[in-house]
Amino acid sequence: MTACLMLRPPPNRRLRPFFYRVEIVGNLFGEFSVVREWGRLGGRARERVELFEGLLEASRAADRYRRGRLRRGYARIA
Repeated sequence: MTACLMLRPPPNRRLRPFFYRVEIVGNLFGEFSVVREWGRLGGRARERVELFEGLLEASRAADRYRRGRLRRGYARIA
């Protein structure tokens, strides 16, 4: 599961939009990782990876991060 979100600055400002990506990835040991990546479009991105023992915990964490960004004005992109 991957969610890509974008925050566009007001049109009167010449700033590049922000992006935020949340992804759930399984590994060979049966664990699941939530990978978060964020930054400005065209700039250097930052990334953070968190390990979870089960898919349910990973899914809850990913949903929590996604909802937090949506509350801050980010919108889902295709």
